[in-house]
Amino acid sequence: MPIEVKEISIKNKFKIGGTNPFFLIGGPCVIESQDHAFFIAKEIKKICENHQISFIFKASYDKANRSSLKSFRGPGLESGLETLHYIKSELDIPVLSDIHETSQIEKAAQVLDILQIPAFLCRQTDLIVEASKTLKPLNLKKGQFISPYEMKNTVEKALSQGNKNIILTERGTSFGYNNLVFDIRSIPIMKKWGFPVVIDASHSVQKPGGEGSSSGGAAEFIPYVAKAGICVGADGLFLEVHDNPSQALSDKFNSLNLKDLDSLLTALLRLKKQAI
Repeated sequence: MPIEVKEISIKNKFKIGGTNPFFLIGGPCVIESQDHAFFIAKEIKKICENHQISFIFKASYDKANRSSLKSFRGPGLESGLETLHYIKSELDIPVLSDIHETSQIEKAAQVLDILQIPAFLCRQTDLIVEASKTLKPLNLKKGQFISPYEMKNTVEKALSQGNKNIILTERGTSFGYNNLVFDIRSIPIMKKWGFPVVIDASHSVQKPGGEGSSSGGAAEFIPYVAKAGICVGADGLFLEVHDNPSQALSDKFNSLNLKDLDSLLTALLRLKKQAI
């Protein structure tokens, strides 16, 4: 029997969870430039509109957890939020980005429609509590170092501030050194708490630190993880999407090529009709 999950309103534009169709959180890993981010957002929006899929644009203004000090981190808080506000206003789509410190929350909440707690920070109590106080929807990403059962603690931190606008995202579990595995049990386990659960098909195929000074990945497995997640009841899909992954400034090994998005969504919609 399907598990009932809470319906969450995004930007007063559409609703996710509940009995609504699955939705997409997607975009490049990091904001490389305003023009590039806008281009990707515009193209994904067109594809999603053709499939009648609700779309939330995601790109990071700062990748504070890069493997190497020399890695590109993004434009930073101020410039990055300006880009996200521009995309949000011009394309009329909700936007999402990571927050890494409590000092970022006030400014980020003025622009972002969803605040994302990165996987590495899913146990960072002060960050979660302060973000929850905004009462904005939160995307809580499951750390690759904890079990899905332990995410109940993260949920309770958000609920302690009266924030019930919670999304949970599965993004793989550590499998030895430099590798992740997607445990499909994670989706129904986390759905039992009554909130929408997303399958992050990009980070689930990442190989953390696999390139030595950067992460590797196996992007060819993204469609398989996405399909498995949808089949076991995921309410939404998270994808890093780039028009030229080999040249991406972050997560180039686990980004879906923009040209492959349309066919993947077509397959997922077909599967969703038969999903449990």
